Amino acid sequence: QVQLVESGGGLVQAGGSLRLSCAASGRTFSSYAMGWFRQAPGKEREFVVAINWSGSSTYYADSVKGRFTISRDNANNTVYLQMNSLKPEDTAVYYCAARYYSGSFYSAQSYDYWGQGTQVTVSS
Repeated sequence: QVQLVESGGGLVQAGGSLRLSCAASGRTFSSYAMGWFRQAPGKEREFVVAINWSGSSTYYADSVKGRFTISRDNANNTVYLQMNSLKPEDTAVYYCAARYYSGSFYSAQSYDYWGQGTQVTVSS
């Protein structure tokens, strides 16, 4: 079992920045690929970004490329999402997810564990 706890969400003006953190506990954190997904009201959960177990490979949704950066600190069991140049359309609940087995980095169905989510609201 892995427990994931997100933090760092909040209200920010368009063009601003936020950094989300996801703290993991349980099984060996470095064994997991990690991802961030988001869900806006009335919309399906969508892929945002993912990182492999070592941090050597990252994967981004087109909508966030060049603005968001994922990183991980395996020594401290934490993954980060740095979000810059935020837009109102980035408003959503952001979820951290962990994937132990192989599968698509982009598909929510590939992830085994999920956090409770943190709200990000970007005002125009």
